[in-house]
Amino acid sequence: MVTATLRDGQSGLPTPRSTRSYWHRDPSYVLLGRRSTKDLPTTADVVVVGSGITGAFAARELVAGGRSVVMLEAREACWGATGRNGGHCQPMIYASKPHIARFELATYRFLEDIVTKFGVPCDWRRVGGVHALPTDELVELVAKRIARLNKRHPDLAGLATLFTDPEDLKRLRVPNAKGAVLQPYAAKCWPYKLVAWVLEALFTKEAPEVFNLQTSTPVTHLQRLDSGSWVVHTPRGQVVAREVFLATNAYTSHLLPKMTGLIVPVRGQVSALEPPDGGVALEHSHVWIARESDDYLIQRDDPLEMIVVGGERLSVPGGGEGVWSDDEIDEVVAKRLRRCLHSALKLRPEGEDEEEELRARWQWTGIMGYSVDGSPFVGSVPEELGGGDGLWVCAGYTGHGMPVAARCAVAVSRMMLGGGGGDGDDGVGSVDVPEEFLVSVERAERARGRELMKSSLEEFRLGMEELVQGGL
Repeated sequence: MVTATLRDGQSGLPTPRSTRSYWHRDPSYVLLGRRSTKDLPTTADVVVVGSGITGAFAARELVAGGRSVVMLEAREACWGATGRNGGHCQPMIYASKPHIARFELATYRFLEDIVTKFGVPCDWRRVGGVHALPTDELVELVAKRIARLNKRHPDLAGLATLFTDPEDLKRLRVPNAKGAVLQPYAAKCWPYKLVAWVLEALFTKEAPEVFNLQTSTPVTHLQRLDSGSWVVHTPRGQVVAREVFLATNAYTSHLLPKMTGLIVPVRGQVSALEPPDGGVALEHSHVWIARESDDYLIQRDDPLEMIVVGGERLSVPGGGEGVWSDDEIDEVVAKRLRRCLHSALKLRPEGEDEEEELRARWQWTGIMGYSVDGSPFVGSVPEELGGGDGLWVCAGYTGHGMPVAARCAVAVSRMMLGGGGGDGDDGVGSVDVPEEFLVSVERAERARGRELMKSSLEEFRLGMEELVQGGL
């Protein structure tokens, strides 16, 4: 086992014990505590590090392409950010550059098609997403942005509608907002079960020589041999592989110290709240900016109609930045999450007062990987960043992984298979990763030294201004 002193800002390994996510309350007993073989394989074509949505779809594509894959996971399968998020999948159509909006929309459709075609039991339901806007300035910017989108990009026209009439805002359950955007392409789902379905199929259908899952096996170090192969070190031994795929998101800098400061671990927090007595179930998912934080929720279709809400991290000093441990919750954030719906949404019938604080049945944390320039790092890792031929990465989703991660993983897998981002026969179609996502030394140099935004409201405003002024 190789150990090293962490650099300032470098991530550690996932903590052995973590807060219990709502999504893990019904775990896959095919995967829980399982390993394909008792002993760690000594060789593989590809080692995939990480078993969230990125690792799962990478392994699926690589196995389909004829590669043998060993998947190493520090904890249980899908026990990181994918198994701890807010249960959304929503492309940001109006708040992204058009080519990125198209990539996110294609990823959404790819996932929805898989769920529909194979009957994946992950509670996927398209519900549409409401984005509440708290200021007149933002309403004006968003109005300009959507008008330009509808005029210049017919394929995206009508996929984001702005409402400002008070009656419409009441109908959307955000009467206190200055305006609200409704996007029809927004789904709620059980993300852990989606990934578990992918991994279960590989685990049960493929021989261990083709797909080998090893849980509770953290990767501590990567070593490149003169032959060009890679040695992947773990406490249980080493695996030698021609190629390594890092699906490590927030923890990437632990294995690539030279990416410290480019992908920053950030702790987020989520709660599953009981709706108020007499509450009326929400029709849509919701995203809104509350003071300095961005909050988001879905309401489950379970018998209790649990409200899964996340956010509020910027309400505490540090905002979770640089934290890679998800073994505890922040009580200040927890209280704010229990109270954040009071002024943001109308949960009870018109004329009835809202409850100041809702009861939390589940409270948990998860570690996100924030990219300092706002885009994920996708592709081959250059030597200057600690990589070299055969080392690949998809990480740094900045809290927005569900609408991008799966197809980023497919795209890189196809690069590894020698097919670039071309067409496949699995329904994913052509995958052209946005140029902003690709890893390069030049991009790293431009991004290094930047700080993460400290205000969600300011970040959103600046982003909208850039889109409007840039004429995109």
